[in-house]
Parts: sequence; C-alpha cells; structure tokens
Amino acid sequence: MLMLLSVAMQLSHQTWFTLLNNFAIERVGFTGAEIGILQTIREIPGFLAFGVVLVLFVIREQSLALLALVCLGLGTGLTGLLPNAYGFYATTLLMSLGFHYYETIAQSLALQWLPKAQAGHGLGRIIAAGSFAALAAYGFVYLTWTLLGLDYAAVYLLVGLITLAIAGFVWLAYPVFPQRIVQRREFVLRKRYWLYYALVFMAGARRQIFIVFAGFMMVEKFSFSVTAITTLFLANHLFNMLLAPRIGRLITRFGERTALTFEYLGLIGVFTAYAFVSSPWLAAALYLLDHAFFAMAIAIKTYFQKIADPADFAPSAGVAFSINHIAAIALPIPLGLLWLTSPTAVFLIGAGIAACSLGLARLIPEAPAPGREVRWSPARLATPAE
Repeated sequence: MLMLLSVAMQLSHQTWFTLLNNFAIERVGFTGAEIGILQTIREIPGFLAFGVVLVLFVIREQSLALLALVCLGLGTGLTGLLPNAYGFYATTLLMSLGFHYYETIAQSLALQWLPKAQAGHGLGRIIAAGSFAALAAYGFVYLTWTLLGLDYAAVYLLVGLITLAIAGFVWLAYPVFPQRIVQRREFVLRKRYWLYYALVFMAGARRQIFIVFAGFMMVEKFSFSVTAITTLFLANHLFNMLLAPRIGRLITRFGERTALTFEYLGLIGVFTAYAFVSSPWLAAALYLLDHAFFAMAIAIKTYFQKIADPADFAPSAGVAFSINHIAAIALPIPLGLLWLTSPTAVFLIGAGIAACSLGLARLIPEAPAPGREVRWSPARLATPAE
C-alpha cells in the first residue's frame, strides 16, 4: 500500500515539478525573484507540518494519507487552468499542503511498519516505486508534449485526475490496517534527538538550493526546453529506481555515518562545480549526480528509527518536517534576490551548507540506539521524557 501511495504522490508532484520552471517563465512570466516567492509559499505547509498531531485527533494516519493525496491531485490538476501569478500561488499552496502532509504521514507509517533490520531496504523499495512513477510521469509529459501537442493545462489536469483515481482505488481496495503502536497526540521535541533535528534542518537548506535554483539555472542560463528538462528528470529517477534499494542495503551494512559522510563530501564538490559551470552538458551531469545523492537521505530516517521511542514516530515526523522547512521558508526569497546579481554565490552557499552537514554526520555513532544518539553519549537507556 505504501508503494502504491508513493506512486500516486510522485505522478502529481513530479509532473508539477517537471513543468514548473518552463510554466513559470513561459506562461506566468516569472523571474528569479518571483520564483523565490513561489517556493516560499510552497514550503509554508511543510513548515506547518507539526500540526499533523492536531489532525490525528480526528482522523487516522492511513485516512489522512489518502486525504493529503486528494489535495495534491487537486492542486496539480488546477495549476494550468490559472496561468497567472496569484492563481499559481494558490494552486501551489494546495498542492504543497497535500504533498507535505502526505510525506509526513508516509514517513511515520513506514517507520512504524518496517522492522529496523530491514528499514533501509524497505525505504529504498518505496523510493524505487516512487521513482518508477516519476519515470511514468516524465514519459507521460514527453509523449503528450511531443506527440499529442497538449498544453500545460491539459497535462496538469490529466495527471491530477490520475492521482485522485489512485487515491480512490486505495481507499476501496485496502483495509484499515491495525495500529501496533499508539502514536502520541502531542508535540514531541526531545533534547536527545538534537542531532537528528540538526541533520534534518541542514538537509532542508541543501534541498532548497537544489530544487529552486539548480533547475531554474537549466532553463534560464542554458535554455533547456520542456523536453530536455523532462529527459533529465527521467534519467534521475531511472537511477533512483535501480539504485535506491541497493543504497538502502548499503546503509544497513556500513551504517548511517559512513553513508552521510559520502553524501556530503560529494555535495561539496557538486555545489562548488555548479557555481562555475559554463557547459550545459556538464551542468546536466552535475544535476544527475546531485539528485543521485538524495537516496542517501534514507540514512537520516533509519538513524532516527534506531534512537527514537516508537510512539514518537508520527509527532516527530511532523516536527522534523517543520524544522526541515525553516530553511525552506527563509532561504528562497533572499537567495532569489541574490541570484539576480550572483548565481555563483548561491551555489557556494550550498557548498557551505554541505560542509556543515558533513560535520554533523561525523557525530553519528557506529551503532545508534536510545542513549547512544551521539558519538560521545554515555551507553545508557534514555527515558521517553528525555
């Protein structure tokens, strides 16, 4: 069920994201400043994801995941029908509300249902299923754009309707699964989770520079067409589909610290190269390499699964998404303004963020557990109140 829900989410979200920069520039007339405002609006629901604990008082996690997919499908489907700044902002907010609340609940359900010994591989399989759906989305965009000649409105609407159809199918075809561990219906912010929170915060900052400005550079600086951007994204998710389960197994074998160290060392090099790239082919190669590192983020989730009280998974997922989106709210507008004068500086800031993340990753112990959250933690059993 989690794999099928991931498919539904990726179909809408990746189609929206694939067409984003071309739609923003060609139909709505955005510059770097407006795209920064749009991305800040897009991240507001992510920042407010801690509110999921309030919603869980009135609706089960499984039902909330389906409701979130409905919002995602509606927001995506309506995007092309409102090709102006305010319409784009409104549909982006609705789409983002569905996407972020779905992601929060999906992470909680996966951590509850997957055994710790198999969590890395299981999360990798879910990512692979989502990447397969993303491939389907890119193929759909490519074929409808080149062969059928559909415009933005038709493509957005069709994909939104498909997402709604999958959500309806899951609601009818699957039972309500029992909740093995009752999740706390309160905000959870524990001192002993501080390293997890820090890693999540820095990951959000890094992700924003990639999502907002790497793709925007492809269109603005190198004039990538819809077809070229779609092909690039297609290659990204083909790699994820093939590699994510293997990366999950490698994380299980070598540990979270080693996996994240490898990721952040690579990202320092990628962002530095972004800052000075002048070849569209090299830029595309860097984009592929950058996206490939995203699968390594499984290690942050498995690290938390090992150190956390299982009853904290749902409320902590909401809090973590909010922490992740502090940078997402704060960075796009000032970096969008900085982009107008120095795109190089934006990417060098990204390299600095990756370097800070590397320092944090080195603090993860070899065998994380309650009481061993950080390398210098004493080997003791932490109480839930901590």
